[in-house]
Parts: sequence; C-alpha cells; structure tokens
Amino acid sequence: MSLRVFREVVESGSFVAAANRLSLSTAMASKHVAHLERQLGARLLNRTSRHLSLTEAGTVYLEQCREALDSLQAGEAAIGLSQEAPRGVLRVTAPVWCANRRFADVLAAYKLGHPDVVVDIRLENRKVDLVEEGYDLALRVTREPSPTLIVRPLCTVQFHLVATPAYLKRVGRPRASPTSNGAILPTYVNLDGLEVTGPNGKLKLHLHATMKTDDTTLSYHAVHAGLGLAYLPDWLVADDLKRGELKCVMPGVQSPVSTLFAAYTSRKYMTAKVRSFIDFFSAALAVDG
Repeated sequence: MSLRVFREVVESGSFVAAANRLSLSTAMASKHVAHLERQLGARLLNRTSRHLSLTEAGTVYLEQCREALDSLQAGEAAIGLSQEAPRGVLRVTAPVWCANRRFADVLAAYKLGHPDVVVDIRLENRKVDLVEEGYDLALRVTREPSPTLIVRPLCTVQFHLVATPAYLKRVGRPRASPTSNGAILPTYVNLDGLEVTGPNGKLKLHLHATMKTDDTTLSYHAVHAGLGLAYLPDWLVADDLKRGELKCVMPGVQSPVSTLFAAYTSRKYMTAKVRSFIDFFSAALAVDG
C-alpha cells in the first residue's frame, strides 16, 4: 500500500490529490510515505508548503516502485486475487474485553461461512498503527474516530460502573459522584470527568484509584475479588448483573453510549477478507442506525 501511495503522490503532485484518488485521508497518505522513508533510511520527497519534488533517492526509487507495482498487478491477475472468495490471513487488533463468549460466537459463525480466512486477532488496549505494524483491520470503541482512518460503525456498546454487592455493603453506595470509592482504573483512557446522566441531570465522575491496569480482564477479575469498582463494557458484565454477582454502583445513572468501529486504511484496496469480516460482524452485531 505504501508503494501505491508514494507513486500516486508523485504522479498527482500532492498528498491531497493522492489521498483523494486512493480514498485515504491526507494524514494517512503522508504517513505511508514517511513509513517508506524510515524503512529506506532516505528522504524520497522534498516538501514545501506549495511544492513537492523528488530527491535523488526518490527518483531512483520511483522507477523501482513502478516496476514492483506492475509486477504485483500482474501477479494478482495471475492468481485471481480479485476473486470474490475471501481467503488468507486476516490480522485484526481489538480491545481486550473482546475476549468474551458473544464475540467468540460471532467469530465461530464467521469462520463457518469463510473457511479459507484465518483470523489472527490480537487483543490489546492500545491504538495500534495499522500501517506500521501490518494489521488489516482494527476494532475500536470510541466517541471520536481517528480522522486518519476509514471507519465503519458495527454496534453500540454500553459501559457500566460496577462492584460486588459485598463491596458496596462494606463501603456504601455513593450519593453523587463516587469520589471516595476505590476504583480499578484503566491506564489507556482517562475517565476523570466522564459525564453521566442521572435522575436529576448530568454529573461528572471523579474516581479515586485503588489500582490501575491496562488489562480489562484483570479489571474484571479484580472487581469480583472485591478490590473496588470498575467501568466495564456490557459485553463483559451483562450476565454478572443479571445473576446479581455484580451491581451497578449508581442505579439509574446512564453512562454515554460508545460505538465499536471497524477501522482500516483504504476503501479502494480493501481485500475480500477485510470486506467479508466487516460486513459479517456489522450484521451479526446489529449496528444501531
């Protein structure tokens, strides 16, 4: 992909034009070229506010780039890469809390319908650089999708502030914002000042940390161990709430709904395996709106 972006930037004369041709954001187009330059250890383009020009290294590399892309295109045609049937390894990055039965059931159903796709899914609570780290797709929950990626909403996800009944009996339920209650806080997002809606209007959460971690699974088990309260997705705690093993810390208080997005780098060069995965999960998770 980075080779195609570099060629388009040179041939169109600007990052904006190249991004439009490839259905990318301008920032992502620039990122692809910067990635090539880091790999090569050489500057390919001279950039000013009004003009782009090839460096000596860029001139040499452009010819090699064109030859490589022509060879790739011929190879794709020879093996029928553009055929409808999805196949190959699909590298996906997703939040740790996707390690639950609901998500696993959808993965199993997808695999039944697409036996030639091997899903290589890595669960981690950080924003992976798709280009730099070689991922096809990211699943991300956010209220502000990245402007450098193409995103498609899959479903909404509700989060709950929860604790065990024993913990709440020991420390009591907060009357307003639970500032004095010990919370197991994530290190990958800042929850301080999160605005929630209660019976008497909006209020902001100011949680006191009793522990911090970047692992949602550990947060979930720490809550069950009575270590404190935590802000966790419905996918993890819905059954616990139904069974009464966990309780909402502030009944009647509604946290803002977040959206699970599929994020990828380009519409134009979307492979069949990526398209099939997004379409399947969008239907299976019943995207809202």
